Amino acid sequence: MRNLVHRHLGKVVAGAAIAVAGTAVMIGITLPGTAGADESGDGKSGGTQAAQQAGQDGAVQPGVVQQAPAEGDKGTGGDPLTDDETKRAEQLAANRQLLNSTENVAGQRGPQRLTVDLADPENNETDADAPRRADVTFYDYKDDSLVTKTVNLDTGKVEQTGTQHGVQPPLSRAENVEAGRLLIADPLGAGLKADYKDATGNELTSPDQLLFNGAVYRATPGAQPAALDQCGEHRCVRLFPKVKNGPWIDARELVIDLSARKVARLDRG
Repeated sequence: MRNLVHRHLGKVVAGAAIAVAGTAVMIGITLPGTAGADESGDGKSGGTQAAQQAGQDGAVQPGVVQQAPAEGDKGTGGDPLTDDETKRAEQLAANRQLLNSTENVAGQRGPQRLTVDLADPENNETDADAPRRADVTFYDYKDDSLVTKTVNLDTGKVEQTGTQHGVQPPLSRAENVEAGRLLIADPLGAGLKADYKDATGNELTSPDQLLFNGAVYRATPGAQPAALDQCGEHRCVRLFPKVKNGPWIDARELVIDLSARKVARLDRG
């Protein structure tokens, strides 16, 4: 990994674009631009606004289930969810049973929050007369399932709950950060730490020292070591780490299995 990185270190700095024409073809994806590395931290990039807002909150912590929050500021019709509606939907969806039976990306009690989106009206409804509903999605690392709850914000009730396996939506910011933490702590992260020191002169000890974009990785028969064969059922990520106010570091050959909390190197093809 380190030899690959040295072709780029010092050539890409904050505010400049990344030349990815050749590498994008090689890996089948496009590396993110400077502005896409979650530098703003506003939670509005890469999907819906609510999706990243949920990720910024980080892991669900153990605690006492509170009363449903007050309605607060409300949108109308097909307006996007307000911040108050988003917060209320999350709290209504995360009931005691869900909190006690699930596990987040850090292995703690409670599901990993992913997105909160305005739900579509029912078949017999229009935007004008439909109640305000929100679809709240969580990932449960305890059994690798995607949980979706539809919450009626007018009544404060959960109207539908769905559970799916093998579905891997985009990663939240909290999941990318946890993937970075696992990579830094793993022996395979030695190259990343060496490249960080080359770029900054400092030791890399925490994911807080980097910015991350990440892409979900799914196993392809014969294209990876056996350690990654469950990716797709497991939640796995390829990271694109960036030194804050500095260059990107090439870590594409490494995959972090968040479900198994392991790191593996892709076979060279």
